[in-house]
Amino acid sequence: MSSGTAKVRHARVADLSHVAQLASEHAAFEQAAPPPADLAVRLEALLFGGPAPRLRCFVAELGDGHVIGYASCAPEISTWGGTEYLHMDCLFLREGHRGLGVGPMLMDAVRSEARRLGLALVQWQTPAWNTDAIRFYERLGAEAKEKRRFSLSVD
Repeated sequence: MSSGTAKVRHARVADLSHVAQLASEHAAFEQAAPPPADLAVRLEALLFGGPAPRLRCFVAELGDGHVIGYASCAPEISTWGGTEYLHMDCLFLREGHRGLGVGPMLMDAVRSEARRLGLALVQWQTPAWNTDAIRFYERLGAEAKEKRRFSLSVD
């Protein structure tokens, strides 16, 4: 998949330091705590460890190989629906590369992965204040469902 000089492909081990840097930029953009310093190592285990890794990651890169964005996703279960779906955990493009058609390419890669896995639905969330992302997702035909996300430490 390509848009002008950009293309989207599955992440490789060599991309993980770039993905970790993008995840750090993504966290800063969303005003969240930074990811752990060893994120690239953790991602390697999640993406490439074991016989059937659950996490998938796509990178958007320019023709010169410069990684400018990523999307990550993993299959999840809906108890209410009695089915599996693909949860898109992250989608992020660096400032200056948004609005150029690369975001839809990343979404297409995630949707293709869902189809490949036999899943009929992709779900994700975005902060309520991120109106640019909300407009982007609505232009793609996505529908929002209001919920609040909680997290609880087990320690």
